[in-house]
Amino acid sequence: MKHLLAAAFALLATAAVADPLEGLWRTAPDDNGNTGLIQVAPCGDALCGILVRAYGPDGAEIASPNLGRHIIWDTRPQGGGEYRGRVYAPDRDQEYRSRLILSGDQLSVSGCVLGICREGGVWTRVQ
Repeated sequence: MKHLLAAAFALLATAAVADPLEGLWRTAPDDNGNTGLIQVAPCGDALCGILVRAYGPDGAEIASPNLGRHIIWDTRPQGGGEYRGRVYAPDRDQEYRSRLILSGDQLSVSGCVLGICREGGVWTRVQ
């Protein structure tokens, strides 16, 4: 029984340190109306998000050359639900310095490059 309790406690302790940004997120539609599912997980001392599925404007799954690509990386919490790092926008083939604001199951995404900023919309948690 002691071993079972110790294992349960260890599992709970591991789950307790998971960052709130971790999980699966549906992106806002891009300039082409496409969306994607981004799996966010730790990578080194930061968080990264990889495109795991892509969808066309009609909601049907589509093939994408960006599947498996990091959409966010070098992402670190700043406090108060804010994260900073890097984000890639496939519709513009552009990398940006990112600012992510987490509020419950919603993630506001924006980024800047050379003083030009872009709102990436609001992503929604899937799981």
